[in-house]
Amino acid sequence: MNREFFTPVAALAAELLPHALEPSDDGAHDLAHLQRVWHNVRTLHEEEGGYLEVLLAAVLLHDCVAVEKNSPLRAQASRLAADKASAVLAEMNWPEEKITAVAHAIEAHSFSANITPRSLEAKIVQDADRLDSLGMLGVARTFYIAGRMGSALYDPQDPEAKQRDYDDKRFCLDHFQTKLLHLADGFQTAAGQRLAQIRHQRLKGFMEQFKEEIGIA
Repeated sequence: MNREFFTPVAALAAELLPHALEPSDDGAHDLAHLQRVWHNVRTLHEEEGGYLEVLLAAVLLHDCVAVEKNSPLRAQASRLAADKASAVLAEMNWPEEKITAVAHAIEAHSFSANITPRSLEAKIVQDADRLDSLGMLGVARTFYIAGRMGSALYDPQDPEAKQRDYDDKRFCLDHFQTKLLHLADGFQTAAGQRLAQIRHQRLKGFMEQFKEEIGIA
């Protein structure tokens, strides 16, 4: 794993990267995802501040327990990751206060967990992770995950779910309405809110073009 991407705390990254990911073929939650989230954190940190060591540990360990999107344990994934991260950091003799800060940031990052972030670091990590679900990356990850889960692109009988309930486990396009188009409203930091709106507009633009190409615009 390339620790040099995680500057300016690359030495800490070298210690944490071996614990960052469980064996998995999930390309939406891989090293590239961690790199993107760290890039987002660095961008937010420039305006918002926060402790870089806590931020990096939370980023690298926020997916350290692999739980599939369609697993009944999905809502518990961030708590399981926080517990494992706490054990890893305790083995490294981190002080309890910093371990607690990292664990809270990990637990609160998850959309499924629905936990309000209390610290600046938790707000930044949540924003940074959610930015990766917006814009063109959000589009790419959504269709990638839908393919892995065996979902159809959309319901050919009712693509916009006018006569049915949304079902994003069966139809990828439904996921835009059940989650993605609502993400930009929940950002915690001023910098995150600004970046989220930019990516939100890209997401909406994709949706309009997609609907046009399937003949329903």
